[in-house]
Amino acid sequence: MPIDPLGLYAAGIDASDYVARVAPVVRRHVPAIGDLLDLGAGGGQLGGALRDPAAAWTAVEPAAVMRARLAAIENGPAVQPCDWQDATLAERGCDTVLAANMPATLTTPADFLGRCRAWARRTIVWIVPAQHGPRGLCLAACLPPEWHGEDVTPGVDLVLAGLGPDRRPDVIEHVSWTFRLPVDDLGAVATHLADRLGFPPDDPRRPALLARLDEQLIHGPRGARLQVEKVSAVLVWRVA
Repeated sequence: MPIDPLGLYAAGIDASDYVARVAPVVRRHVPAIGDLLDLGAGGGQLGGALRDPAAAWTAVEPAAVMRARLAAIENGPAVQPCDWQDATLAERGCDTVLAANMPATLTTPADFLGRCRAWARRTIVWIVPAQHGPRGLCLAACLPPEWHGEDVTPGVDLVLAGLGPDRRPDVIEHVSWTFRLPVDDLGAVATHLADRLGFPPDDPRRPALLARLDEQLIHGPRGARLQVEKVSAVLVWRVA
């Protein structure tokens, strides 16, 4: 059965120290989260760690596999099953807007920030990739650059360039963390990556990719895993 790329990413986030490293930084800069709007909420890992149990938590999430994860959270968020452009949200309807690893922060940062400002009463928080390395395929850093062909410019540099000096955040803080993917079937993971990269079925890079992943596989008491070092930038705007 083919691997769902979003499910693969979510499993890696579950096993990583992403939330443990990023959430305290957000909390330090935004001690009162209040009513939370979680854009592109994914599986709810970061939003769940940040949310105020006594306040509202609203998630906007288009992917069904992620919405299933959100639905399984006890006292989870109210979910809008759509892209952020199609969300039906009241202006100034939340205290904090959270956008973690949202493509819009990289592709249309100025327009996206404008929408976030319309929804936020107090604070906007973006989490964007900041490592000097690939940021598309979650395991691309395990592969030679000529295979994945990704731009390795730190994502935060692109975000800030797209925003310009007038929209610069009040806070920029970098956080290092490790993406850890539990691996039960290395062959399936290798096939998934080769398919995502568009390698033909008889491409000699397919067995080479499997061998490269096998060399990097880490064995521990909880099973085998692949891991990639990451850096995220926490960007905070205070709008109140």
